[in-house]
This record gives sequence, structure tokens and C-alpha cells, in this order.
Amino acid sequence: MRSEETVRIVVLGAGAGGGLPQWNCGCPQCAAARQGLIAPMSQSTLAVSVDGEGWVLLNASPDLRQQLAACSSLHPKGLRDSPVKAVVVTNGDVDHIAGLLTLREKTGFTLHATEATHRVLLENAVFGVLDPALVERRTITLDQPFSPLPGLMVTAYAVPGKVPLYLEDGAPDLAMLGEQTVGLRLQSGEHEAHYVPGCAALPDWLVDRLTPAAAVLFDGTIWTDDEMPRSGTGAKTGARMGHIAMSGAGGSLERLAGLRGRRIYTHVNNTNPALIPESAARIAIAAAGWEIASDGMEVVL
Repeated sequence: MRSEETVRIVVLGAGAGGGLPQWNCGCPQCAAARQGLIAPMSQSTLAVSVDGEGWVLLNASPDLRQQLAACSSLHPKGLRDSPVKAVVVTNGDVDHIAGLLTLREKTGFTLHATEATHRVLLENAVFGVLDPALVERRTITLDQPFSPLPGLMVTAYAVPGKVPLYLEDGAPDLAMLGEQTVGLRLQSGEHEAHYVPGCAALPDWLVDRLTPAAAVLFDGTIWTDDEMPRSGTGAKTGARMGHIAMSGAGGSLERLAGLRGRRIYTHVNNTNPALIPESAARIAIAAAGWEIASDGMEVVL
């Protein structure tokens, strides 16, 4: 049994939407993953525990079934059982909610999301497979701590971002603040970590909020804002997708240079050259004290 003031974070999936390799992509990073030169990544999900027995998932990616299978701590202890006691969803993106459909086999848990994200789920009838007699839907109030597990406090707070792609109606506000995109502060005793898998900008107040944490797992989707158009893999810039670039003036490497704790990029897109260990991007990240998350990585506070 672990101390109640120990936070154990397991990266079940470190990739952005599509994972690595993405099924229809032949970019250098996807090719390297297929050749076994770099490790593949499933889509963005964390698992968190303070006692090693009960766990909360932070987001539920489309790859959740194999992620649960790959993590022995999340295996059933009985005939019909799961250590997963709760799920906290940071937004309504497909790569963060589709895995909820994997959790439909009549085992209870609590589902925490903002009112805006719960509304997205309620308006899509397929999520009705989550039996309301077993899955309790609890509404997150921004900046109000809640406890999805005994000994763990979570506070959701708005970060700049946009509505999910499938909810766009015309040109979206690319850096709106509200319930559509949140970061999560995790706290047990004196230990504090933050999980921000999607973020469009880093205003001073957000930098200040992240700075003292023992660990920050932050949006590492893209290295440069024009990465996808320049590589021929897509037309959208990082800003258009609601993600801040790692590099450049105002990028996360520059803006978060003062972080005091462990700094880890997660939700990394397959187009990001930092996935290649010998790349200039990866060398720059390492020189700045950052790590690239990988499936199975553990962070213990």
C-alpha cells in the first residue's frame, strides 16, 4: 500500500489524435515507428492513483482497451471488477472521449466533466450505452476542487482552446476561455502536478499557475505552428487546431522556461519532429530540461 500522499501517474497514451504511427500517414515519424526505430504511441490518456489500488483515468482515448490491457495495475482483481473508479474528461475531442465506449460492460465508475462536455455526451446517443444505473455523471465546476478518489484532489481550470472540430460552426474562437477546454491540477498532500493536454496559448496567469508544480504534463502536439502545412500532411496550423507550438517566440519552451519541477510533453502529434531522438527539435527540448512522454511512462510524486 502506498502512502496517501504519493501520487502515481501512468501515461497510458502519449500521442495526439491518430497516435503513432497514424493509420494513413507516411511521414518520417510514422515510418520510423513502423520500422521499429522509435516506439509507437497510443492516444492521450493518463491513469492516476494515490494507493495503487483505485485509479482515475484522465481522458479516455479510442485506444483505451489496449491501454488497460497493457497496464497490469488496471487489470481486474475478480470475475467482474476494475480498479478504474473514475474518469475525468478535459474536453469533448474524439481522442479524449471515444474510449468511454470501451467502458460500457456494466462495471460502475464516476464520470467527471464540465457541464459543456457532459452536454456533448448527452447529445450523442451512442454514449447512452454507459448505463446510468452504474455510471454516475458528476459535473465539474471550474476552480472548485473535487475528489475522484480518496486522498486525491483535482481542480479543473479553463485554458485557452476551442470547441472540438466536429462542433465547429463557421470560424471558431481559437483561444476562448470556458468549459470547453480545461487543465487539471492534481494534489495529494504537498504534492502537486498538472495535466494540460490541449492549450492554445500561455498567458502570464497560466504560466504562474504551472510554475511551482512538481510535474507538468503539457500539450506537445506540434514543434512549429506551420508543421502540418509545411510537411504536406495537412492544411491546418497548430493555432487553427487549438494547440500552442513548442518552439518559436511565445512557444511553450520559451514561456515555460521557469517551471520548477519535472516537465513532460504529452499529446504529441505524429508530425512532430521531436519524436526522432537525434533531431534538432529533440536536442533543443532536452537542453531545456523537457522530456517527451511515452506509453507506459510513470511519474511518481
